[in-house]
Amino acid sequence: MTRTTPPTTRRRGLRTALTAVLAASMLALAACGGSATGNEAAVGDDGEVDLSQVTLIVGDQKGTSAKALLTAAGLDDTEYTIEWKEFTSGPPILEALNADAIHVGMVGNTPPIFAAASGGTFKMVATASYTGKGDTILVPKGSTVKSVADLKGKKVAVAQGSSANYNLLAQLEEAGLAYDDIEVQNLQPADALAAFANGHVDAWAVWDPYTSQAVVDEGARVLVDGDGLVNGLNFQVASQSALEDEATTAALEDYLTRITKAQIWSAENQEDWAKVWAEQTGLSEEVTLAAAKNRPVSPQPIDQEVIDSEQTMADAFTANGLIPEEVDVSGFFSDQFAEATTGDAVR
Repeated sequence: MTRTTPPTTRRRGLRTALTAVLAASMLALAACGGSATGNEAAVGDDGEVDLSQVTLIVGDQKGTSAKALLTAAGLDDTEYTIEWKEFTSGPPILEALNADAIHVGMVGNTPPIFAAASGGTFKMVATASYTGKGDTILVPKGSTVKSVADLKGKKVAVAQGSSANYNLLAQLEEAGLAYDDIEVQNLQPADALAAFANGHVDAWAVWDPYTSQAVVDEGARVLVDGDGLVNGLNFQVASQSALEDEATTAALEDYLTRITKAQIWSAENQEDWAKVWAEQTGLSEEVTLAAAKNRPVSPQPIDQEVIDSEQTMADAFTANGLIPEEVDVSGFFSDQFAEATTGDAVR
């Protein structure tokens, strides 16, 4: 394929565009005003926290479905109030965290890297492996594309800054292609699904349950998945304001313990989990069961291996001009809730 723009110029353009997008989104959320700035009134004169006076604002998305997960596992009877906010993917959750619009949310392995590159103030406080099997590149039924190498010059949909973004990058590099060898269409899942179903893109890089939805409902074919290539991690990410507020932190510790227990339950009870997931999301049970089988979750500690894996990803994005400059991700992790998410509390 003949390049009409030199790669270095295109990378510079990508840096400029990304910086502008991140700045605009942060300003827009800040202008709306944050509502998740703390629960100071729940702390009594004696220093004790009254959890019944605490509201924990949680960012949720169809792919992680924390609300459905707690309900399915029978762990939704919290003493504090949970206010759920739904998002389309991980990047908007990070934007909301930095604007103090939510306290915590679960995202994939890539959104924290982009948020760190934009100067975000947050911490990754818990992690779990979902494997990379549900992270895929899909092609429509009847597509002539047989390998990742065949995507050269093709239109590929992906949500910028999502876990699918890294899987796409890694798969291209594995096939000997550069990121600018394809025509990237930056689309959120709902828009990407419509574009994919109507033949407006040649491939779609996405994660479950969207992978299973496209396969079951649209006859999509999995061109390749990320199993063995990407780390398959998801992170619970908390705002700095939440971590600095005593009452919010107390609720957050309990919430993270419940989520970890629910994750373990979902891996051991996939059919029961799929039923509730379907009810909560409106997806068919066939879709949610397929997604559950693709995502056998396993909570794990935030250790040096996890940090190093994320740093490798960050370096790859920098090398390909997809984030403006090098970023050190090590300062965006916290082991404050290690016992609540990996210790005896969850067994």
